[in-house]
Amino acid sequence: MSLDVKICGIRSPDALEAAIAGGVRYVGLVFYPPSPRAVGPAEAATLARHVPTGIRTVGLFVEPDDELLDTVLGQVPLDMIQLHGGETPGRVAEIKRAVSAPVMKAIRVASASDLKTVPDYEAVADLLLFDAKPPANVTALPGGNGVPFDWTILAGRQWARPWMLSGGLTADNLAESVRITGANAIDVSSGVEDRPGHKDPALIRAFLERAASLEVSLANPA
Repeated sequence: MSLDVKICGIRSPDALEAAIAGGVRYVGLVFYPPSPRAVGPAEAATLARHVPTGIRTVGLFVEPDDELLDTVLGQVPLDMIQLHGGETPGRVAEIKRAVSAPVMKAIRVASASDLKTVPDYEAVADLLLFDAKPPANVTALPGGNGVPFDWTILAGRQWARPWMLSGGLTADNLAESVRITGANAIDVSSGVEDRPGHKDPALIRAFLERAASLEVSLANPA
């Protein structure tokens, strides 16, 4: 089985084209204005119309209110909602009921103790995403900071839900991250950028080629 890849924060047609041509499984659109990868609903709708059947379009939100979700979903055909903030399990359940779509919840990891909330989120989310906890500075975003966490924290663990690995992944460290964690689905953002918020088609192609070369298990299909 080949590695499933989600490229998050796509903003341009050339980046989208490179991702599709390279065999991406998920396309991520960011609806969080402080991020350099953010898109508005109209821009996102144009991109989403070019995503072919078989590739899932994912909308990333950070603690969204109902109005924002309604506005985006009224214009953009999303296949999945990704929640990347401090949403409680109760709020995740509310959003899942409201949007009638699968919901992925990001778990921010710096130490093994950060995994204690996983059972609560497994009960309400359809997928989990393990990302690096943001650095302790005021400029850090909830995700996409280009920083990996200690992958051995996930080594040998099994979860009740499908999951993805994220956080500082690049074509160079991808094989090692998969070997240690056992991930068979990954999420990349800054690792395919030549500057913050700008996806480089050449880096996208290189990352997807590397992912396609890896063999992964069927233990946690996403």
